[in-house]
Amino acid sequence: MQIKKSEKASLEKDKLVYALMGLVLVLSLCYVALEWAQAEVREAAVAKNEEAIFEEELEEVVQTQQETLPPPPPPPAQEIEELTVVDDDEETESIEINSEDDQAVEIEIAPPAEVVEEEEPEDVIFVVVESMPEFPGGAAAMYKFLSENIRYPVIAQENNIQGRVICQFTVNKDGSLVDVEVIRQVDPALDKEAIRVIKAMPKWNPGKQRGKPVRVKYTIPVNFKLQ
Repeated sequence: MQIKKSEKASLEKDKLVYALMGLVLVLSLCYVALEWAQAEVREAAVAKNEEAIFEEELEEVVQTQQETLPPPPPPPAQEIEELTVVDDDEETESIEINSEDDQAVEIEIAPPAEVVEEEEPEDVIFVVVESMPEFPGGAAAMYKFLSENIRYPVIAQENNIQGRVICQFTVNKDGSLVDVEVIRQVDPALDKEAIRVIKAMPKWNPGKQRGKPVRVKYTIPVNFKLQ
């Protein structure tokens, strides 16, 4: 009995297609294998180049570190004077020192300059000095003198006038009082009496500046109070 094959089940007509597919697959595998090998060769070459560059840089660093500065030149030789040692008995040349120039020079010693103290002019009147003028016996004695010597004006008593009169005067170098004046008035009668009693005062202890008596302007109040 003869067996018949179906044309649909036959593979003869697709044989060429399968052969082409197999060829394409083989070529693809060969291409991949070649690319892989070339990539490895490139990586090996790059690694080798990098290693060579690193070695060159390392050699340069080592060579740079090994370079040393030349030693400094030796110091110049100093000449050493030769000293000749002689015996104590041997005579040596004597050196004479001529002192004529020193003898010809005369040293003059001038006397110390006198310190001239500046004198204060006679017309200078101080307001504040080192030692202020003072009534003999002090301030308490001065107010006692005023209370015992003031004569209260009758007209001021009749008009019940009282107050404090401020007077100013100059104490001379000898303690005398001059230029008595009223700088704060209360009443003409009281002002006049204050000037009178101040002029009746004894000489004061004069003021002093740098240990010397000077003229000083002084101010005192004179109180007038009815009892």
